[in-house]
Amino acid sequence: MMNPYTIKKQPLHQFVQRPLVPLSTTLRNTVRRMFIQTQDTPNPNSLKFIPGKPVLETRTMDFPTPATAFRSPLARQLFRIEGVKSVFFGPDFITVTKESEELDWNLLKPDIYATIMDFFASGLPLVTEETSSGEAASEEDDEVVAMIKELLDTRIRPTVQEDGGDVIYKGFEDGIVQLKLQGSCTSCPSSIITLKNGIQNMLQFYIPEVEGVEQVKEDESNEKETNSP
Repeated sequence: MMNPYTIKKQPLHQFVQRPLVPLSTTLRNTVRRMFIQTQDTPNPNSLKFIPGKPVLETRTMDFPTPATAFRSPLARQLFRIEGVKSVFFGPDFITVTKESEELDWNLLKPDIYATIMDFFASGLPLVTEETSSGEAASEEDDEVVAMIKELLDTRIRPTVQEDGGDVIYKGFEDGIVQLKLQGSCTSCPSSIITLKNGIQNMLQFYIPEVEGVEQVKEDESNEKETNSP
């Protein structure tokens, strides 16, 4: 007598011939075309992820804390990964900074890869609220400030972005250019060298009115904006 709980084996060719459920065209194309590369930065705690497609195209956005990620769904998801300290979006890359050197990138990278791939496959907007970084030249700028901003945009920022970071103009007072470092540059051990030997020397070479460069921290920047009339 046949046991009713016995599973009847089917010939192998019946399984082979059974059609597979196809992936949706969007998901299939996204998975096929998405190849994320990583690139080291001067900061050992920051890693540059290059998805092979535009991120913010011509601008950058910095998310130093989870609280600042409210305007980006992708940044919020990356902050959910344990060990992620900050997130930075460049024109064609994403820089992720980990909390400490003790954390192994080999443990963090799989979750970061998956988060980025899933987000691009979803088709959601990268940013839900537009913000201005404040470095663009305006008609109210005097000649020196306009020259500083132009030099930053054309010569300095592209080089800094290659290292997974950015530098934002914050002010010019008494010959001192105030700059804010973002992305991998924020906690980089060589950030002071970059400011003094790189940025300051170039600005002074082209603009005699520049006497020096100083870094503006996040809390100092917020305090100046709060106290400004």
